[in-house]
Amino acid sequence: MSSQIFLASSIIFILATAIPILFLATSKLGIRNKKHKEKNISYESGVTKSIGGSDHRFSVKFYLVALLFVLFDVEIIFMFPWAVNVRELGSFGLMEMFTFMALLLAGLIYVYKAKALTWQ
Repeated sequence: MSSQIFLASSIIFILATAIPILFLATSKLGIRNKKHKEKNISYESGVTKSIGGSDHRFSVKFYLVALLFVLFDVEIIFMFPWAVNVRELGSFGLMEMFTFMALLLAGLIYVYKAKALTWQ
């Protein structure tokens, strides 16, 4: 048996036994959670009295704006390598980027026309 296989199997065995033992030890030796009034109130950056309850539902517009931000932020990830290699790509690379930007502009126009960015 080679030393590498022995080392790998030893590490796996140690991890397979140590992790359950540690979980068991923390559950038995750890401090028990007691229900306190302070633990059940909501906390927001030092504000002691929060506005509304913790079960307050947010508008879908927040999530939509977040998704749109991620979508258009990923655009930059694709545009940066193109900008670095624009001379090597030539006119074909330029036309590809214009097509990509046109598709993104079409998506932005669709979102604007669907009034997804208007707040009430």
